[in-house]
Amino acid sequence: MSKILSRPAWTLMTLLSLAVALTAYRYVLNVGPLAPNVLANLFATPFLVVHVAGAATALLIAPFQVLPGLRARRPGLHRVLGRIYVASCLTGGVGGLVLAFGSTAGPIAMAGFGLLAVAWIGTTVQAWRMAMARRIVEHRAWMIRSLALTLAAVTLRLYLPLAAVGPIPFVEAYRAISFLCWVPNLLLAEVWLRRRPSPFAAA
Repeated sequence: MSKILSRPAWTLMTLLSLAVALTAYRYVLNVGPLAPNVLANLFATPFLVVHVAGAATALLIAPFQVLPGLRARRPGLHRVLGRIYVASCLTGGVGGLVLAFGSTAGPIAMAGFGLLAVAWIGTTVQAWRMAMARRIVEHRAWMIRSLALTLAAVTLRLYLPLAAVGPIPFVEAYRAISFLCWVPNLLLAEVWLRRRPSPFAAA
């Protein structure tokens, strides 16, 4: 079956995902430096913990679910991790959707993060439905879309340092990032899928 990512790209994605996930868990454990603007969200209690627990767990699992060798040699483990991934995405997505309505950055950020949550939940549910129907080619295509949205947590954190030192006021930059952290990811996934209409046909 075709590889989704080259080894260097997979390694970079994995390292970034692990770094973001492990540092995000501090909100679950309530330890270390916690961003005041994050805690100021109107629905931070209890939905911040719900969102972080789900999203961080999805980030930990996602890179390993795209490894062809794991799927081929350990299909049972792939299915178990897949169930945990789906549950984590749905938990993180629901928590993120509620948090979007409590954003202190205003309605634009609310729309950006809210639409991300809806798209994340939708693509993941569709991937799960295709798996249950044994439509594996479509399942994997929808999982690529879900993965692209899971990685919004990574791209968000790549943008934030740039916003902090850029010429645009941080709040305005943050509003743009609420869309930039996931729309390009999803577009790149769609371009990849359309350029390779049957990337898993040989699976």
